[in-house]
Amino acid sequence: MKNLLKAAALPALMALAACTSSSVTEPQPIGPIPTAYQVEWHKLETYAFIHFGLNTYADREWGYGDTETSVFNPTLCDPEQWVRTFKEAGMTGVVLTAKHHDGFCLWPTELTEYCIRNTPYKDGKGDIVGELCEACQKYGLKLGLYLSPWDRNHAAYGTPEYVEYYNKQLEELTTKYGTLFEFWLDGANGGDGYYGGARETRKIDRRNYYNFPNIFAHILNNQPQAIIFTDGGPGCRWVGNERGIASATNWAFIRSQEVYPGYSDFQTLQYGHADGDKWVGAECDVSIRPGWFYHDSENDRVKSPEQLVELYYQSVGHNANFILNVPVNKDGLICKTDSINLVTYHEMIQRQLATDILSSMRPAVSEERGGAYVATALTDDDYDSFWATRDSTLTATIEFNFPTQKVNRMMLQEYIPLGQRVKKFSVEYKSGDEWLPVQLNEETTTIGYKRLLRFPTVETDGLRVNILDARACPCLNHIGAYYGGEGSDIVFVDKGDEFDSVEFTLTEGQDRLVMDLGQTHAVNVLHYLPPKDGKGIITHYELYAGDTPETATKLITKGEFSNIQNNPILQTLRFAPTPARVLVLKATGMVNAGEAPKAERMGVEVFY
Repeated sequence: MKNLLKAAALPALMALAACTSSSVTEPQPIGPIPTAYQVEWHKLETYAFIHFGLNTYADREWGYGDTETSVFNPTLCDPEQWVRTFKEAGMTGVVLTAKHHDGFCLWPTELTEYCIRNTPYKDGKGDIVGELCEACQKYGLKLGLYLSPWDRNHAAYGTPEYVEYYNKQLEELTTKYGTLFEFWLDGANGGDGYYGGARETRKIDRRNYYNFPNIFAHILNNQPQAIIFTDGGPGCRWVGNERGIASATNWAFIRSQEVYPGYSDFQTLQYGHADGDKWVGAECDVSIRPGWFYHDSENDRVKSPEQLVELYYQSVGHNANFILNVPVNKDGLICKTDSINLVTYHEMIQRQLATDILSSMRPAVSEERGGAYVATALTDDDYDSFWATRDSTLTATIEFNFPTQKVNRMMLQEYIPLGQRVKKFSVEYKSGDEWLPVQLNEETTTIGYKRLLRFPTVETDGLRVNILDARACPCLNHIGAYYGGEGSDIVFVDKGDEFDSVEFTLTEGQDRLVMDLGQTHAVNVLHYLPPKDGKGIITHYELYAGDTPETATKLITKGEFSNIQNNPILQTLRFAPTPARVLVLKATGMVNAGEAPKAERMGVEVFY
């Protein structure tokens, strides 16, 4: 890479750019810009998600709305244990599923009988929302709530009566539990359900049925500081996947007229819209386990600390917030493995970013705006001080020189109250008399609130950041450099779920996948990994067993792969040992109707 500016020329250019403080004005904002509440939300960076409810006991991901409330009895329930764990893991808040799609309410509402009042928990006098609220206040964490618009239990779902009911739920949750930092509105809406015993499929116009503008106004009237989560905001947006990953190119804006709950082009949300007209930062959601609710079968599939570190760099390090789901078990506690891995991951991040090599250093810059907007603002650890160029300057070079040492991490931050500006940048290190690019496996385009870079360790006495293009004069408030320590060169790559499988041949049919195992086995587990290209994904299924495709008529199990479109992870069906040579996975529902079912990978486990 050619040098943009010779190092020797930098002091002279700085002198030419100097001017008196009295003549210097602050850079003008370039829209869209965040609200003050959105800026504070970005600073939270990482927080927890808790999925807990009847699904925990029914071993489901999406409850149908027909599970009896009598099963809910977490005898050791301790929200303080949850909050202490999150605090020790460096998290700043927690969002609780006050009501998921099954309609069961974790607070003692009088609006429905399908709530915690009618459970054995504390003889019907419990209030999980209230207990978590008190724990958050005690330990200094922020509280957020999730209230699913879809309700598979309510008899009036799909009618105006339900919308009125939903707004009454909003009123209760936004007035009884203190200050909320975030309010979550899920995009899953309409489909089959219990609906008061009707057991039918109900379709709604997801864009208009609920009157979302009215819902947003209702929430903000009671909780003006709350950041509202949907596909397209208004406060923050879904990142377009449930893997916890944002793109390295990530604009904090979207074209607001195009994005709405149920937005079909959701994949673009991992990048944002460079020409967007509204500030809606990305939030990366993922679970520490394969599923969102607790399942005994997933106790050996908790994400490792190394996997969580990787997710941190691909979320917070890509200008997004990181919301990590930690499901509560049947006793009402966070499992030991989950807790240990959470805390260990946080300690690893702290070690890797412990010592800022550039702290309090004054870099040489190609230009300073002057006044308060000088180079020392880049390393003074004051969020509200920042370096800037003159209005007409869209490129710049920032150079640090120091005694030779190891470096393999960098942090860059823009001063986002004035907007997101940088469109392209590069980073170089000094090798003798040469400046060489650091080796990265991702593009260096946007920065935003925070950008974290990892690269093979270099021993150097100089680092240089080149701003190559910007929407307006660059305004950066921090640049840091770090050595992550021994072993930090190794970037953990998640190779996905693996399992042992007997040999088989797979045949794809118009509405089914047929597995011939070659001989009869006592099968008790089937694995289905949906295709990576999103085509041919099964949502509802029936599984049959037999000796041939024609005689495979014994129904083993049937059900739904909940949320598989947004969370296309390995699906595992467990059932009583069943003798079979042939298994038929019949698709009774597809993500895209009319497509033939396909699989990225399938397998079975046998009982011995």
